[in-house]
Amino acid sequence: MSSWSNFTPILIAVFAIAMGSSIDALVKAIAPNAGLHHLLAWRFLFGGLIALAVFRAQKRPVPNWSSIRFHTMRGLIQLACAFTFFFALIHLPLAVATIIGFTAALMVPFVARVLLGERVTRVALVATIIGFAGAVLAVMGRPQSGEASELWVLGTFSCFLAAFLYAFGLVLLRMRATHEDATTIAMFTNVVPAIALLPITFGLFGPPDWNDIPLFLMFGILGFATWYLMTLAYARAPAQRLAPLEYSALIWSGLFGSVFFQEYPGWQTWVGALVIIAACLIVAFEERFATRQETGLPVSDLSE
Repeated sequence: MSSWSNFTPILIAVFAIAMGSSIDALVKAIAPNAGLHHLLAWRFLFGGLIALAVFRAQKRPVPNWSSIRFHTMRGLIQLACAFTFFFALIHLPLAVATIIGFTAALMVPFVARVLLGERVTRVALVATIIGFAGAVLAVMGRPQSGEASELWVLGTFSCFLAAFLYAFGLVLLRMRATHEDATTIAMFTNVVPAIALLPITFGLFGPPDWNDIPLFLMFGILGFATWYLMTLAYARAPAQRLAPLEYSALIWSGLFGSVFFQEYPGWQTWVGALVIIAACLIVAFEERFATRQETGLPVSDLSE
């Protein structure tokens, strides 16, 4: 029974990661016709309504003005991150966009250095250089000329920008992690982008095709469900056990890309992915080992 309970968070995390990859595939399939602006606005609206209902049901206290200002800023960063990443999904193979997204983990130590004054170790610096070399290799399989090549370059830039914004948002979240609960954070993460984007979307582009509304509702439900399941998994297992599973998103994106979009990235993409994943794991575990050594804790959780 104990071994099964230990395995349950892993199953939850793997399912949530697969669900997140399916959202990426749906964005790629639907956004070109439905309009990226409508997709984002309504996805955040429905996600916000769900998060707000959970917030009210759990009777969370109303945040003070300082928290509201902070989460408004972070919500706008989240909106920019979602827009740039969804734009990249339209113009890049799913696997390539996923691989570039992994570089966010390499950016976190440097963003934390600027915002929090945290030290960047030599190992993290070397691993980051190696990881970005892997990212360059991963995008080398782009079309050589024409409009497809230009869109590939634009999508690549947009995806790297999304990774940076995601890293920036993560570090900002660490600044408030001790002050806010996950439900409050999820509520602002969805409500702020919806409030910011809906008036612009209606004002510039008018109402959406109402036949697309069920799809937008599904996006909102899937997005909130993914967040909830990942939160549930991390609450039941150590982060160092679950974090490496997030790289399984590459398997799902490669599968969905090949089955639904006939995308078959070249060997450069897969070799680059291995380099990036190795670099990300080095950064993650090096930070963990350094912290444990400084506090006098054993380096490993494994029994001797």
